[in-house]
Amino acid sequence: MRIFDPHIHMTSRTTDDYTAMYEAGVRALVEPSFWLGQPRTSPRSFYDYFDSLLGWEPFRAAQHGIAHHCTIALNPKEAGDPRCVPVLDELPRYLVKDGVVAVGEIGYDSMTPAEDTALAAQLQLAADHGLPALVHTPHRDKAAGLRRTLDVLGESDLPPERVVLDHLNEATVDEAASSGCWMGFSIYPDTKMDEIRMVRLLRLHGTDRVLVNSAADWGRSDPLKTRAVGDAMLDAGFGDDEVDKVLWRNPVAFYGQSGRLDLETAAGCGPATHEGNSILRGGN
Repeated sequence: MRIFDPHIHMTSRTTDDYTAMYEAGVRALVEPSFWLGQPRTSPRSFYDYFDSLLGWEPFRAAQHGIAHHCTIALNPKEAGDPRCVPVLDELPRYLVKDGVVAVGEIGYDSMTPAEDTALAAQLQLAADHGLPALVHTPHRDKAAGLRRTLDVLGESDLPPERVVLDHLNEATVDEAASSGCWMGFSIYPDTKMDEIRMVRLLRLHGTDRVLVNSAADWGRSDPLKTRAVGDAMLDAGFGDDEVDKVLWRNPVAFYGQSGRLDLETAAGCGPATHEGNSILRGGN
């Protein structure tokens, strides 16, 4: 089973996690920009963080046979902090970097006017740089947050097929599916979705435009939850090809829209990987 985790925060994980992920089948991942866990006091802390996502983490992942890419953004949790807003002006110099495969995480946390502004601005940056966007739906009042997100997306220059709406659940999947956007689901030990609920949704909605991630960070989370979904799918009667589509080919297809996926580190995944590389470097 080959696995591409499309949303995981390896900055907060250990080298033992990398080892366990490789043994579970993880061969590629995307690490989105997220908040520090406490208020930042200067925009410069973002720049050091972005540099680590483009330098140190890809090196660390490669030591364990895993291809690392990232997304760059001012995340929703900090979009309302005036000390962080200047980061928006600096994003263009990072969005041209080879390792950046999307703008993200962007979206809503508390659904404030400042978050409206940051979301609209960063969707435009994604359109201007030919990148897809990873959009975080809020943890509170998810249905209203999704509708507000879709309103802003509808006013942007970014087409829905270049957007993944992440952290979806049973209450938001129907509207997300109707939007034409990709659908992201985070599998957690206690919150968000679990692997059994995810399998139920896959039975109802199919495997098209679906991304499954662990979203593992410094909280209670599990970087092996993608593998748990794959095993649960097999136990539920899904075939190997359907598992491969959800856990590998779908994230490759979504982030491949950036034209920047480099899966050479994951070359051991089989001949389909090499075929994907020849296509992805062309941009579609």
